[in-house]
Amino acid sequence: MLKQKNYEIATALENQSHKIRYSDSVENGSILFSLSGVAFLLMDANECIMSAEEIFLTKMEKFLNIHRNSFLVLFAALYGPEEWKLIFRIQQRFLGSKLRILPVHNTPNAINLMCTIAKTTSKPYMDSVCYRMITTKAYIVEQSPVWKTLQKIKLNSDSINPN
Repeated sequence: MLKQKNYEIATALENQSHKIRYSDSVENGSILFSLSGVAFLLMDANECIMSAEEIFLTKMEKFLNIHRNSFLVLFAALYGPEEWKLIFRIQQRFLGSKLRILPVHNTPNAINLMCTIAKTTSKPYMDSVCYRMITTKAYIVEQSPVWKTLQKIKLNSDSINPN
């Protein structure tokens, strides 16, 4: 079932002209966005629940050791008590690591999240956000009534104190 989802996701991402790599040699189900340096490990919650815990946790640990900016995309049509217990066990095991868990319900949901994360972590986008933040900060400081009042107070205090 997960292989079908992997294929659907890979096809959809390629159709949207994303530059991605696959890393089945690292871990089956890995998708890497090379421009943003983000790695996603696709796993099915039901398969994890049915398999031995150590098997899927070892797979995640190997993935985490290789990829600095990593996300676990966990598929489940419905998140019931078993799925939430699984997420809790994963969080306990990887507490303090940089693993982020994305619970998703379907392929379009997964693609949307992956593309959003890849876009917002890419260097050109980050540079643009930083530039906009600096520009906005400068504008706020220049237009701030508090700033204007402080400048007036400083001007008035300069005329009183001829230092």
